[in-house]
Amino acid sequence: MKTLLAVLLFASLAGAQARRAVIGDVEKPLRVAIAGLAHGHVDGFFRALKNRKDVEVVGVFDPDAALHQKYGERYGIAGTLFFRDLGAMLDKVKPEAVATFTNTFDHPMIVEACASRRIPVMMEKPLAVSMDHARAIQQAAAHSGIAVIVNYETTWYRSHAEMHNLIKDQKAMGDIRKMVAMDGHQGPKEINVPPEFFSWLSDPVKNGAGALFDFGCYGANLMTWMMDNQRPVRVTAMTQRIKPDIYAHVDDEATVLVEYPHAQGIIEGSWNWPFARKDFEVYAQRGYANAIGGNSLRVRLPGQQEESRTPAELAPDERDSISYLIAVVRGGRQPAGLSSLENNMIVTEILTAARESAKSGKAITLPAK
Repeated sequence: MKTLLAVLLFASLAGAQARRAVIGDVEKPLRVAIAGLAHGHVDGFFRALKNRKDVEVVGVFDPDAALHQKYGERYGIAGTLFFRDLGAMLDKVKPEAVATFTNTFDHPMIVEACASRRIPVMMEKPLAVSMDHARAIQQAAAHSGIAVIVNYETTWYRSHAEMHNLIKDQKAMGDIRKMVAMDGHQGPKEINVPPEFFSWLSDPVKNGAGALFDFGCYGANLMTWMMDNQRPVRVTAMTQRIKPDIYAHVDDEATVLVEYPHAQGIIEGSWNWPFARKDFEVYAQRGYANAIGGNSLRVRLPGQQEESRTPAELAPDERDSISYLIAVVRGGRQPAGLSSLENNMIVTEILTAARESAKSGKAITLPAK
């Protein structure tokens, strides 16, 4: 009996030590490298990290030494962490994940470098400037088995999660019939984005288009999510260059019509609005839900008057991009929904069809798969 008790006690202690070891590993900060400093959203990423202990920046790549100095001084990053060669950084610091803040055109290059080293990647929206680029990303990810996360600000809106739960999970309104996404602001130049950000946002090659890709991607992402990754039948778009003195080579106003077999979507992307907004409206057979920004939702259900709702808090690993990245890398979570590669391949298909439609003046029918 004593021998049995001793064995059980030893096993219990060993199990406890193993659990502590696992917990200890999880509590170590996630080793993240940053690829690119040309995307202005990198500022928000650095600011968010200041209040977190669960992520450690172990390397920063950008070919521009002036940006090394800018962000090194702004956020107190040691000069030894900066690299002008992506491969050299990845091989030296061996990050657990890479957060990408390059221009959109460079996304395939970042993903392919990370995929060859089995490093998961999170990138700022949109996924790609073309279907060729999107497929290159998809192939690299599939070959290596890495996770690819596409980060949108609107993914972390409580209003959108509440809307999705109401319409898709609770099935409180019936089938969707029309969606309207309104995303825009006064314009990159007008809101004083950094010069390195403006330079590629206003470049049709590096950005894919202007407001069409910069803001049109939000609506395409949300609509694809609400339609359960159903590809649209047809895409029609109109773009304008209202301020050619500022945006000489890209559109600054875009409207996209997205046709499904039994529903329609209207995507409004603008660099001309007097105020910034990211609102999303969904109208179904028996009700509607309108999300105003991230924290407000107006709902009308059958037999009821319209009501305003305060959406519930999101789960801890769904409240922001950093928490989600940790859940994917450390928790084995697969990117899904708005963040997924599957969704964003369709987003790219919508945007490229819209660009073609705006250029040709014709509706673009998407090929069947």
